[in-house]
Amino acid sequence: MTKIIVDGTEIDVPPEYTLLQACEAAGAEIPRFCYHERLSIAGNCRMCLVEVKGAPKPVASCAQQVRDQRPGPNGEPPVVNTRSPLVRRAREGVMEFLLINHPLDCPVCDQGGECDLQDQAIGYGRAGSRFDENKRAVEDKFMGPLIKTVMNRCIQCTRCVRFATEIAGVPELGASGRGEDMEITTYLEGALTSELQGNMVDLCPVGALTSKPYAFNARPWELRRTETIDVMDALGSNIRVDARQGEVLRVLPRVQEEINEEWISDKTRHAVDGLRRQRLDRPYVRVDGRLREASWGEALSMAADALRPCGGAVGAIAGDLACVESMKATLDLFTALGSPNVDGRPDGLVLGGGPRESWLFNAGIAGIDEADAILLVGTNPRIEAPVLNARLRRAWLRGAEIASVGAAADLTYRVTQLGEDGGALERLLAGEEDWATRLEGARRPMVIVGQGALIRPDSAALLRAVGQLCARFGISGREAGWNGYCVLHTAAARVGALDLGFVPGPGGLDAAAMVRAMDAGSLSALWLLGVDEIDLPAPGRGTVIYVGTHGDRGAHRADIVLPAAAYTEKAAIFVNTEGRVQMTQRAAFPKGAAREDWAIVRALSERLGHRLPYDSHAQLHQRLLADHPVFASLDHAPRRDFPAGFDVASLGAAGTLSSAALVSPVRDFYLTNPIARASVVMAECAASRRAAPVLMAAE
Repeated sequence: MTKIIVDGTEIDVPPEYTLLQACEAAGAEIPRFCYHERLSIAGNCRMCLVEVKGAPKPVASCAQQVRDQRPGPNGEPPVVNTRSPLVRRAREGVMEFLLINHPLDCPVCDQGGECDLQDQAIGYGRAGSRFDENKRAVEDKFMGPLIKTVMNRCIQCTRCVRFATEIAGVPELGASGRGEDMEITTYLEGALTSELQGNMVDLCPVGALTSKPYAFNARPWELRRTETIDVMDALGSNIRVDARQGEVLRVLPRVQEEINEEWISDKTRHAVDGLRRQRLDRPYVRVDGRLREASWGEALSMAADALRPCGGAVGAIAGDLACVESMKATLDLFTALGSPNVDGRPDGLVLGGGPRESWLFNAGIAGIDEADAILLVGTNPRIEAPVLNARLRRAWLRGAEIASVGAAADLTYRVTQLGEDGGALERLLAGEEDWATRLEGARRPMVIVGQGALIRPDSAALLRAVGQLCARFGISGREAGWNGYCVLHTAAARVGALDLGFVPGPGGLDAAAMVRAMDAGSLSALWLLGVDEIDLPAPGRGTVIYVGTHGDRGAHRADIVLPAAAYTEKAAIFVNTEGRVQMTQRAAFPKGAAREDWAIVRALSERLGHRLPYDSHAQLHQRLLADHPVFASLDHAPRRDFPAGFDVASLGAAGTLSSAALVSPVRDFYLTNPIARASVVMAECAASRRAAPVLMAAE
């Protein structure tokens, strides 16, 4: 630690701290525009000027480290002043220069009320301007369907440029010209292609980059803010939902260092218009081949009639956005009906039934920062979990080596391609790949198994090969407290379903077998809990009851449609890919006559004569925690080792590996669930991506 005196207060700080960090550690407020804790230091704006005793002029505190400051003549600690008259005049001068060309359009700027320039101009600027010349004009740039530009407002802080290059890893932004002619622009003036580009709007300290879908919709003081959890992928990013008069208008990130830091993907941020479009807001029943509106009483009676005489010849499948409460109620109901046919893995995932560690990201998302050798198996993190992919890129920048088994993908870091099929795993086990030496020499190796490896006919054999790799190279258990076996899920509901035991019971059918049984006539009714991503039974084969939020594939096939609440319209539990139990909060009320999923199941159970033993959300939680204590620990994901005595090499089952390439199940990042598919913004993004050229990742 190094001593430094800030505004008369002596403190100890690490020598690698910048003066700005040291001042803030002492409680001083330092204004800034270009500086950001997660980006490289640019020193562009000069707003963070401070006075250092002995320096000939004010110093940019973001660009000076504590270790570089000269002590006093008798060895006294360096002295920094942040509130002296010299500092005040310097900041006023900097602010005056920044406002020379900035337009006075605050009343029509979407950044109004949340603008760093507004706040700091009031706190650190002059009372008036001495500049009466014409302001310069800059042409607005096209950056795609998500980012609106008003480049006259740009102060060239380059936060957006540094984010695109360093965090997103796609060098699509840069500066052209010098001095007064400098402009921020895209490569060949094309649309941005990063899945994280919306974060540039949050980073922009002025109104140069704003959200195009949100433009002119609301002012920040009109919105009701709700802290909740994202379900667009399996990371469980922490978000804030802003709503007005019961309508969700925007989604912003919340800081959660262990998951998403302060970033979210563009799908998380901009799919909110899908919460309004194509919604199911009343029950429907199929009569004479056509769906017609019905009352809740009529729809529930028809559903009960379809399920009551069937006994065990009914099945239930939970989809990608199902919450734990709805799956728990469904599981309890179908257990009471005597049916073992329940499955929360509509994609055919082979996991379930083993120790919990066999389906978790055991090292934790933050554990990626500590890994020094990472093997990707059947996954494309860039489109499956863009925020996690940014962590992988940061690990690579810090020196971690990354290899991949699976189809080549356009990632944002350099990857050693070992092969496209499972044969590469066999070669690694046999020591025939150079990367085997890298795994042996790594201090904290990690293998990330994606859904592209776990939903194939040979997935059990692939999983066995991965388990043998973990045992062979010490990926799991080499170092105390480190388990590098990590499963990356793509669906928010999947880990919760596995933790709940929402898998076929003895003699039960899995999701694919249930669909085949419906087509064959041996299963007479199928309960779909938001299932839209699989092939469904042919029309006229049994009764399909769909509980969901949107008029997607499941609702089109259903004979009975029961409208449910979306994730922003209920308090519900979701478990992320690392096993962290998190709860969403209600930001708006369900649309029309829609109800929460568990309440629909509870009402149906009474008509079936198998009344579930809970009448409220609190009672359901008590039952859930009593039956499944794993859900009791909210927002906690300890790194997990396999149980004592468990042989990681026994994962999966023996079998023959296919020569087919391991391909990510995510075909289009923007259209992976009913909410996203109902979004006009996501449709525009998908079309823009298909038309965009492929750029090489930044190195």
